[in-house]
Amino acid sequence: MRKYRFIDLFAGIGGTRLGFELAGVECVFSSEWDKFAQKTYAANFNQIPEGDITKIESRSIPDHDILVAGFPCQPFSISGVVKKNSLNKPHGFDDPVQGTMYFEIYRILKEKRPQALLLENVKYLLRHDGGRTFQTIFRSLTEDLGYTVFHRIVDGRSVVPQHRERLYIVGFDRPTWFSFPELEDKRPRLRDILEHKVEKKYVLSDHLWQYLQQYAAKHRALGNGFRYGLANLDGITRTLTARYYKDGSEILIPQVSGNPRRLTPRECARLMGFPDSFQIPVSDTQAYRQFGNAVVVPVVEVIAKAVVLTLAKYNNPDGHKN
Repeated sequence: MRKYRFIDLFAGIGGTRLGFELAGVECVFSSEWDKFAQKTYAANFNQIPEGDITKIESRSIPDHDILVAGFPCQPFSISGVVKKNSLNKPHGFDDPVQGTMYFEIYRILKEKRPQALLLENVKYLLRHDGGRTFQTIFRSLTEDLGYTVFHRIVDGRSVVPQHRERLYIVGFDRPTWFSFPELEDKRPRLRDILEHKVEKKYVLSDHLWQYLQQYAAKHRALGNGFRYGLANLDGITRTLTARYYKDGSEILIPQVSGNPRRLTPRECARLMGFPDSFQIPVSDTQAYRQFGNAVVVPVVEVIAKAVVLTLAKYNNPDGHKN
């Protein structure tokens, strides 16, 4: 039985690739435009992803069974919408750059007709623009392209010690039934992923720690929601974001004595379910951005295995349709 083949679009540092490879699927093409993410991807997969997907012709992409894409989420995230509104900039499908990236997926699906797809984005995509953005995507996949589509918000907290909800969209090029698998609750604890020895540079300075406390007190008095996140070592953390490099305020590790500290890049990798063999060849700033934008690898692995099992029900042993 041949391996199913997939392409990895908006690949980032390869979290989705890791998940699908663990499910026994072979990657035949990847695309990622960010040069720092390309560096991390190349260090771990011995392959530099192709660049800007808008400049790659659909017919030049290898044939594949599954299209996988974590298309840019900033136009659809709550923080992205708030920021763009404050700057009087368009968001969602009106975003002239990132908002159009879904349509790159659409044109490749139309040209290559893979048997299945997996798309990942922030959960707010379901509610963006009163739900119209998601309905546009859904209709384009089902009515225009003829895929049978399923979606679900999945929280990775069962497999990593982090509250991280993401929207997963799965589709098949034929009428079928798909059920998102339930994640095994491994009862992860933050303390189990922490490094034993941490450099002093990750400890907050007196100035920054005082600033965060004063800033939180100010917003608390105004009835606003800002607060730093002093993590429970026996529990899970808040969601790791790409802004973590700025001050680390959303996830701070309490110390026995002294100021709290940031997570290290390796701890961020573990928080996202990346193995310790995963190389981090970039600066701390870039690493924080990369892991904050990444997927939870064990979540993708479980969904990928379910997609493969669904395809196997309808295909010959060689992986082709019955």
